[in-house]
Amino acid sequence: MLLSLFPFVMKIKYIVYAILILGSGSFIAYRIIENKTTEGNSTEKSAKNKAMTVSGMVVHLQTFDNNLSLSGSIEANEQVEIRSEVSGIVESINFKEGSSVSTGQLLFKVNDIELRAQLAQAKTKQGLAAENERRANLLLQKEAISQEEYDVARADFKSAQAQTQLINAQIAKTSIRAPFSGKIGLRSISPGTYVTPMVMVANLVNTGKLKITFSIPEKYAAQIKNNADLSFTVAGSSQKYNATVYAIEPSVATATRTLQVRALADNKEGKLLPGTFANIELPLEIIKEAIVVPTEAIIPVQNGKKLFIARNGKAQEVMVETATRTDASILVLSGLKAGDTVLTSGVMSLKSDSKVKVNLK
Repeated sequence: MLLSLFPFVMKIKYIVYAILILGSGSFIAYRIIENKTTEGNSTEKSAKNKAMTVSGMVVHLQTFDNNLSLSGSIEANEQVEIRSEVSGIVESINFKEGSSVSTGQLLFKVNDIELRAQLAQAKTKQGLAAENERRANLLLQKEAISQEEYDVARADFKSAQAQTQLINAQIAKTSIRAPFSGKIGLRSISPGTYVTPMVMVANLVNTGKLKITFSIPEKYAAQIKNNADLSFTVAGSSQKYNATVYAIEPSVATATRTLQVRALADNKEGKLLPGTFANIELPLEIIKEAIVVPTEAIIPVQNGKKLFIARNGKAQEVMVETATRTDASILVLSGLKAGDTVLTSGVMSLKSDSKVKVNLK
């Protein structure tokens, strides 16, 4: 009997040992997990309690020279393509490429021998018509012809006279003259070339004065006036040039929401060339009590722009409205007040209510 119970007792013993081993393992695993969780929470709490060191500045009211930085194009004051109004052989060229010419100066001459022959013929017809009209007038006074017959003779004379004037006008067009003073460019013809009105002979440009054309955003449209002064530079030179606004487009372009403006600049020394770009500094109204912050403090967001200020040792998010931007700063119209501490570094990693330690500039 006792021998038969021995295997059963051994099985129960092994089961008890297994339960004890499993229980001990579970307890050890639980303690390990609990310790890790406690350490993680402690680390997280420590990170939350640690303040982030950032740079900042206290906002003060200041005078702001509201200058608008723009790009524009430089154009000649007057520019025209020189062409012949009549077709024919070029008889002579009376200008040097790249030289200065004056108003009315003969540039080139187209052969007019056929026109002069037509003129001689027209003058002969005009003389005959004039004599017929004179005789008809004498006969009309003697009532030898009717008024109608005299009118026909007078109409013939007027027609011959008009034909003579027309040929004279065509002959005048064979002498191509400069419409204004300026510098003429490279020519595309030679003596003996057959020219037509489609042939561009050369460019004539007046560079004594230059036009600077640029566009400003519509929100500044009310601040720009005629006779306003501006300065500009060109690529490859640090020299500043001055210009004066003389014309403003009467309406804003709906496609770009900008207003086109044109200014005039002297170019007596000839240093500026038409077709180049101008970097323009346009002075607007001076703001005496302005709030200006560094550009790195501004964060663009979907609904506008924001920045962070420090308040009670924590970062606070503030939405702001901005205006003119310079290389290093930007004008803030609303959202800030004098005395606020604006954070200028590490702003991309900040969140509202983050603890911060501010190093003031």
